[in-house]
Amino acid sequence: MSALITRRRFALLGAAALTAPLAACGSDDEPDETATEDRPVVLYSGRNEELIQPLLDQFTAATGVEVDVRYFDTAEAAGLILEEGDRSPADLFLSQDAGALGAVAKAGLLSELDAALLGLVPEQYRSSDGTWVGLTGRSRVMVYDPAKISADELPASVLDLTAEPWDKRVAIAPLNGSFQAFVTALRVAEGDDAAAAWLEGMADAPQREKNGPIVEGVAAGELEAGLVNHYYVYEKAAEAGVPVEEYGPALHFFAPGDPGALVNVSGIGALGDSLRKPNVASLLEYLLAAEAQTYFAETTFEYPLIEGVAGPAGQPALAELAGPAIDLSDLDDLETTVRMIQEAGLA
Repeated sequence: MSALITRRRFALLGAAALTAPLAACGSDDEPDETATEDRPVVLYSGRNEELIQPLLDQFTAATGVEVDVRYFDTAEAAGLILEEGDRSPADLFLSQDAGALGAVAKAGLLSELDAALLGLVPEQYRSSDGTWVGLTGRSRVMVYDPAKISADELPASVLDLTAEPWDKRVAIAPLNGSFQAFVTALRVAEGDDAAAAWLEGMADAPQREKNGPIVEGVAAGELEAGLVNHYYVYEKAAEAGVPVEEYGPALHFFAPGDPGALVNVSGIGALGDSLRKPNVASLLEYLLAAEAQTYFAETTFEYPLIEGVAGPAGQPALAELAGPAIDLSDLDDLETTVRMIQEAGLA
């Protein structure tokens, strides 16, 4: 694992140890009474600038509210928030996955969101304590080459991939955050022993650094199949300039309740007392309104989480997807997951 990858992946882990003391060492200062409606909203974003900035520019154009965005890797953003504790200048934390939000929430740094806002999103895609809410859904799938694998032989469970006829045929990306979130979900749903056995069983699987190269490998005929998030096929088809149905690779959704059917989310939470600022509430409401949800669906091909906005064409509706029965906030233990992946010889 390169030094850069190690630093990014473990930013969240190292900071987690600081959570308790830093969360407890809050300022004795009184709330800033000069906080007014014209102050910019400070957003720590774990999603990239190319994706998020155009949407925030639309928000500013529509409302006149400025957003001071600071871009990070999601793990780095969460680690910084945990280091800063309740002295963080951030009003909002936009995360690429639920696990980072869960870590910040468990440190006591997120405030409970408005019930009406939470109610816009299905219960399984928001925190059980109301401290964060999902913005988009990201389903785990098996991408495969239909010229080499017929639909009637596809596995019902991701757990089937370690035995014949699937062992050594399905590619994985062990260093990728979405794979690590999936393994964490596997641990939560099935236990660490089962997760360790699965990882060991995947030791001879083809590997790529990220999801995108897996999809490209399937499209080129170099790989038979791989585990990815659903939207990568749409992204690669768009890059190739062809409709997704003509691109080649097909998607297989695992059976409802299976760990391989995990639907993770990108989501957002409010830090400290930032919800008392009207502009913060305005941005939260905007991100869960039809315009922003449509933007995500059309730009990143993720599942919108509010009613009335269509998801990716040709795929099951969000309501038809059913991942393992877990609380997405519990995907915060990345340290153990990374160690288990390493111990299995996958990184």
